[in-house]
Amino acid sequence: MAKPRGSSERSASAAGRLAILSIGLCNCSALRKATRRVSQLYDDALAAYGIKVTQRSILEHIADAGAPSVSELANAMAMDRSAMTRNLQPLEREGWVKALINPNDRRSRYISLTAAGQAKLVETFDAWKTAQAGFERTFGQKAAADLRAALGQIASDKFVEAYQTHITREPTAHK
Repeated sequence: MAKPRGSSERSASAAGRLAILSIGLCNCSALRKATRRVSQLYDDALAAYGIKVTQRSILEHIADAGAPSVSELANAMAMDRSAMTRNLQPLEREGWVKALINPNDRRSRYISLTAAGQAKLVETFDAWKTAQAGFERTFGQKAAADLRAALGQIASDKFVEAYQTHITREPTAHK
């Protein structure tokens, strides 16, 4: 004989259905899933060079900025400082970047690209360009440009400020 379902079982079941339904509607989940997929494609293109697209991107940011502080680099890549510090460690081990102590504030570090780091960017450029072209041929050049523009907007401080004005601090209770 089956047990009658209690209110807690019904609530758990309803919560499970809501969670399943929201997966397809969640902007964050969709962005993260797409990011993982695209990263896999670029990582495959760069695998022969012993570098991941995330690492190459950090090298590009450093090359573009000159010798940014860890905080400046983290802000430019929309990361927190501790995550950036962890991501820099393998790049330092490989000799692609070098940490320089700020003489005015010994707690602050600047990150510079080494000759080996610059060489790694040059060495991997064609593989990155091939991945980039493959993405644009598959997704469409205009769609890819529109996507980069939309993602740039989402990654901006202006978007975060606007987002903060549109959310409530306390979640609404659902009954």
